[in-house]
Amino acid sequence: MANASPVARPAVLSDLIPGSRVRDLALVAGGAALTGLAAQLTFPMWPVPVTGQTFAVVLVGAALGMNRAALSMALYMLVGVAGVPWFQGGTSGLGGPTIGYVIGFIAAAAIVGRLAERGGDRTVLRTAGTMVLGNLTIYAFGLPVLMAGTGLGLGGALAAGVIPFLAGDALKIAVAAGLLPAAWKLSGR
Repeated sequence: MANASPVARPAVLSDLIPGSRVRDLALVAGGAALTGLAAQLTFPMWPVPVTGQTFAVVLVGAALGMNRAALSMALYMLVGVAGVPWFQGGTSGLGGPTIGYVIGFIAAAAIVGRLAERGGDRTVLRTAGTMVLGNLTIYAFGLPVLMAGTGLGLGGALAAGVIPFLAGDALKIAVAAGLLPAAWKLSGR
């Protein structure tokens, strides 16, 4: 009697889609496009409007896994720097003192993707922790560039580039913490 080979468990949600290189290229391009579209979505919230940009970054990270997600965010950045107006507010180019946040998207997507590959998106609590780490990574890259580009000290940069966005980030993390585990449950995996 031959042993049946075990069915491979998908590491991330996009692994549920059959295919290989063509699928991966489409996912990378799709993740970049999703982020560009989400950057244009603005929801009024105090003290600053909330965009879908960082939400898309962490979702792309969780859905695509480390390598595809990092490539997707690198593509997003390169195309935006090249002139496609899909950064927040329909901007493009090097982005001045906020380009550090966009650079941070690459690292954040990779970190979230790696954690998702290890099950960091399968439960509400683990997903929330994964998303918090992703957001902290974005700030870790964005804050020093903001400080260097504006001359603000740490306190001023935190007041301008972190604190106003925390409530929106908490809301996006809560949504992701509900969506991702639910998607896994619906997939039956």
